[in-house]
Amino acid sequence: MARARTSQTGFVHDFRNSSPYIKAFRQRLFVVAFGGEILDEAGFPGLIHDLALLNSLGVRLVLVHGARPQIEQCLRRRKLKMRYAGGLRVTDDAALECVKQAVGSVRVEIEALLSMGLPNSPMAGAGIRVVSGNFVTARPLGVRDGVDYGHTGEVRRLDRDSVQRHLAAGDLVLLPPLGYSPTGEVFNLSVHDVATAAAVQLGADKLIHLVEGKGIVDGRRRLLRELTLERAEALLARARHLDEDARHALQSAIEAVRGEVPRAHVLSRQVDGALLQELFTRDGCGTLIMADPFEDIRQARLEDIGGILELIEPLEREGILVRRAREQLEMEIDHFTVVERDGMIIACAALYPFIEEHVGELACLAVHPDYRGQQRGDALLAGVERQSRQLGIRRLFVLTTRTAHWFRERGFQPGQLTDLPVRRRALYNYQRNAKVFIKEIA
Repeated sequence: MARARTSQTGFVHDFRNSSPYIKAFRQRLFVVAFGGEILDEAGFPGLIHDLALLNSLGVRLVLVHGARPQIEQCLRRRKLKMRYAGGLRVTDDAALECVKQAVGSVRVEIEALLSMGLPNSPMAGAGIRVVSGNFVTARPLGVRDGVDYGHTGEVRRLDRDSVQRHLAAGDLVLLPPLGYSPTGEVFNLSVHDVATAAAVQLGADKLIHLVEGKGIVDGRRRLLRELTLERAEALLARARHLDEDARHALQSAIEAVRGEVPRAHVLSRQVDGALLQELFTRDGCGTLIMADPFEDIRQARLEDIGGILELIEPLEREGILVRRAREQLEMEIDHFTVVERDGMIIACAALYPFIEEHVGELACLAVHPDYRGQQRGDALLAGVERQSRQLGIRRLFVLTTRTAHWFRERGFQPGQLTDLPVRRRALYNYQRNAKVFIKEIA
């Protein structure tokens, strides 16, 4: 019974935390790309279910699929070999026939699954309308370094208006790795090239790549959660440890963000529910690539008051922080600095200056429990110290009942009540009996 209650509590907590994203993503456009390998994996029906769920929540979806293993299987059956040069496929006439056959087979399978939803689930019979067609205009790669790439091409443009009309009507648009020329030629395209072009030319809000393996990792195989554009480009330049799929996805993500797509994500397709975890939780389960930092330390604004109250109220109940009414916060908001993560206030601190005495009080330093132990408190303290120096403050003091060790480890020394400015001494709460710690910052 206790276990059931715990499970239900966890569900309620998770659902409540996901609700801001559900609201924010309605009518947003996401481009989701994956290779043909995923069709043979056990988790593919689950991915189809998650895509159907996103569609039902009002997310506009463009899916871009690959077909590499299906093409190679067709070639083997015909006892043909695919040639590669410079990492690109050379598509002759015989190979093109396999490309068209394989792409058609993959497309039909995806359309069939999306049409029925996932059996024995709440999305069964969802009846999503899936449209595909000659939306992509392509041109040949031509001859490069003496190699004739035949029917291998690159994206020239998308029929943006047609795709947008289908999305506005609630259709899910499926883009295969094929492109067409005005003269009726067919070209074999890279799934990453199509996905990047679709995200940029359609003005997508997100580009999401589902890749094999762990995804974007560092040299010690640890998952990288967030990358600015600058860091992503530096990583790609020395990405020998990344596998081919992850490297191509990272390149695509970089190009999309350069093309003003706000955010790109690279996820492991082996993680069950990776798409939902990445989209509906603050920390996700993959790698986020963006032009600007995902997390921001900034001056607080009036609209942050609700988030600050939610952050500090548990600490006030425990007696760690002094209680502050909403009205008081409204009057003192200019003293606060906050850390905002994806629209949520996860840390805050306040500086109350006593200019004549060249002294400042550091107060209301709080970090959300999920983000403690990750130097956010240190970042806030450093920011308050910089702000203090700009105001001519030479000493910071803090009053604390529970966290003396944290401040001692960061250079604060025990002080006396008589060390405080006269105005602050008059407000001292003797019943709370907080200890005084002081740090010289000049």
